[in-house]
Amino acid sequence: MAYLGPRLGASRIFSHGATVFRLLGTFGMDGMGLATSRSPLERLEFDNAVLRKLPLDPSEESGVRLVKGACFSRVTPQPLNNPRFVAVSREALALLGLDADQVVNDPLGPQYLSGSKVMPGSEPAAHCYCGHQFGQFAGQLGDGAACYLGEVKAPLGQSSELLRENPSGRWELQVKGAGLTPYSRQADGRKVLRSSIREFLCSEAMFFLGVPTTRAGSVVTSDSRVLRDVHYSGHPRHERCSVVLRIAPTFLRFGSFEIFKRADEFTGRQGPSYGHDEIRGQMLDYVIEMFYPEIQQNHPDRVERNVAFFREVMHRTARLVAQWQCVGFCHGVLNTDNMSILGLTLDYGPYGFMDRFDPDFICNASDSSGRYSYQAQPAICRWNLLKLAEALAPELPAERAEAVMDEYLDLFNRFYLENMRKKLGLFIKEEPEDEMLITELLQTMHNTGADFTNTFRSLSLICCPTEAETEGEEDLRRTADLLLHQCASLEELKAANKPTMDPRELAMLLSLAQSNPSLFQMISDRVTIARQLDKLGKLKDLTETSQEELRAKQAEEWTSWITRYRKRLARELEGQSDEQAVKEERVRVMNSANPRVVLRNYIAQNAIEAAENGDFSEVQRVLRVLEKPFSSQPGLELPARVSGHGTTAQMERDEGEEQQQQASSSAARNPVPYDSKPPAWAQELCVT
Repeated sequence: MAYLGPRLGASRIFSHGATVFRLLGTFGMDGMGLATSRSPLERLEFDNAVLRKLPLDPSEESGVRLVKGACFSRVTPQPLNNPRFVAVSREALALLGLDADQVVNDPLGPQYLSGSKVMPGSEPAAHCYCGHQFGQFAGQLGDGAACYLGEVKAPLGQSSELLRENPSGRWELQVKGAGLTPYSRQADGRKVLRSSIREFLCSEAMFFLGVPTTRAGSVVTSDSRVLRDVHYSGHPRHERCSVVLRIAPTFLRFGSFEIFKRADEFTGRQGPSYGHDEIRGQMLDYVIEMFYPEIQQNHPDRVERNVAFFREVMHRTARLVAQWQCVGFCHGVLNTDNMSILGLTLDYGPYGFMDRFDPDFICNASDSSGRYSYQAQPAICRWNLLKLAEALAPELPAERAEAVMDEYLDLFNRFYLENMRKKLGLFIKEEPEDEMLITELLQTMHNTGADFTNTFRSLSLICCPTEAETEGEEDLRRTADLLLHQCASLEELKAANKPTMDPRELAMLLSLAQSNPSLFQMISDRVTIARQLDKLGKLKDLTETSQEELRAKQAEEWTSWITRYRKRLARELEGQSDEQAVKEERVRVMNSANPRVVLRNYIAQNAIEAAENGDFSEVQRVLRVLEKPFSSQPGLELPARVSGHGTTAQMERDEGEEQQQQASSSAARNPVPYDSKPPAWAQELCVT
C-alpha cells in the first residue's frame, strides 16, 4: 500500500529517504597507523542488548530440542562452500554505515554476510518463539533457518529522523539460511537461491513503496547444495544453498510472547516456557523500554503502560494491513509467528502482488482454504492481535485488551480510506460517498478482470473536468479505452474462474453437507464450497459469451464508473481559484500513491532463473527498478537479457541438462516490460 503520509509515533520505521551519516570505509585509523586491509565489516560496533536483557539457553547441546525458560539459544552458523554475492542493497547496507561497493569488493564480505565467518563482536543465536499456524497453536517453532548475528550500533551521524524511527539506536542483523538450530525441526536450516532472491527483492520493494518492512542487505549463494522438491511432485533436485542478510530494529514477533502459553484446548500443545511468567515481564520491559521509550516515559503505572503498548501495536498493525491492501500485497502466511511486534512486514515466503484484481486472491498454493487470502488479511491481523493479547495476560488485563481491540476496525477503515483517496486523487475534500465510489471501482475491476496495479496507475490519465466542460460520448469512449487495456480477455477470465476442485469431489461435499453436516465440517467448510460454486457459475456465463460481447460489457461498466468518478473530481475543483494547479497536484499525488512497478511473480521468476543459470545481473537490475517504483526509468524498461544490457562476466552456469532446459525455455518466452500485465506463462507459476 502506498500510503506515504505521516505515521504515528515511532511507526515510521524504515521510511524511505532517511539515510544520511558517515560511511565506514576500508581505510581507517588504528592507533597512529593507517589500516588498509581491514574488512569494513570488522569495523561494525556490536552491542547485543537482547542477549543481555533476555534469558539465554544454558544448554550447548547440539540438535533439535525443546528449549525451556529461555528466549535465545547460542548457535554456530554452518559455513558455505565458496560463498559469493548475488546482489546487495546499497540503501539497506547504509543503515549500518557500510558502503556497498566496499562490501562487494571485500574478499571477506560474502563469508561474513552468510555466517560462514563470524564478525568480531557478533554472537550468533537463534530465537525461541511459538505461533498459531493456520489457526492452530503449533507449540515451539523458533528460528529454524534464521540466525541472529547481533545488534550493530547506529553509526555516527545517522539522521535524527531515522533514530526517532528506531529509538534503540541499534540494527539487528540476521542471516537466513545459515544452517541448523535447536528450532530447525525436520528441516536442514538452509535456504536456496529462489526463496532467498524473493525475500531480498520483496523486502526492498516494500521499503521503496513506503510500506513498513524489515530490510535485506544482501544475498549470498554458494557451491553448497541441498535437495529440494520444488513442487512436492516427487522429483527433487539439488539447489544452491543461499543466505539473505536481514536488518531490522528487532525481529521479535507476536509469537515471541506465546512461549508461555498453557496447553492449548484444541491441539494440546503448550509453550516451552509455560510457568515462567517472570520472563514474560522481562520481555515486555525490554520491548517497551528499547523500542517504545515514549510509552515507557509517559506511563509510570505498569498496567497503563502495557495497555498503551498494546494499543500502539494494534495501531501499527491496522495501518500496515491497510497499506498492504492498497498496493495489492498478499503475505500468504499470516501466522502469529510472522507478525512483527513493531508493525513491520516480516518473513517473506509465498507472498504475491495481485495481478488481476480478485478479492479472493490466494498467493500461497498451500492455503487451500483461503484463510490468508487478500480480502481476509485485515480480519486475520485482528485475530492475531487477539492472540497477542491472550499471550500478554495477566500483564495486559483481558477487559482492557478488549476495549483496545474495539478500536481496530474503525482505525483500519480510516487508514484504508485515507490511502484510497490518494490513489483516486481525492485530496481536497472528504465526502461520505467516497467509500461507495471506491467499492464500485473495485467491483468494476473484479467484474472486468482488470489489472490492480496498472488500473490504479491509469486513473491519473482521466481528465479532471472543469465547470465549463461537458463530456460527449466520444470523450467517454476514449477515457474508457484507457482502462479497457487493463482488462482480462475472455480466455483469461475462463482460466481464472476454472474451479480448483474436481467436480466429483464438489458434488460429494455438497451431498455430505446435507446428509452429515458434522462430518462435512471436519473435512471442508461452506466458504470454500461457495467459492467453488461461484466460479462454476461465472464459468458457465463466460462459455456462453463471445469476446466481442465481453468487451462491450466491460466498456459499459467502465463508462458508468468513469462518469461517477469525473463528477466527484469536478467537486474537488469547486471554490478553487487556480484549477490548473489543483489538476497538476492531483496527478502528482496519484503518481506518488500508485506505483508503476511492483514485484510481480513473473519479474521475480525471470531474475531467479537467470541467477540459477549463473547470471546475477537481472537480480541487480530488478532491484534498481524497484528502488523507484513510482517513476519511469529510461533504459530499465525490459529485463537485461532482452534489452541487451546483460553481462556475461558473472556467468557461472551449472552443467547439466536441467539447467540448459531452463535457460532455453526462459529465452523462448516473449519479453514484456516490467510495468506490463503479466504474460500468459506467468499463470503457471506456483508458490508454496
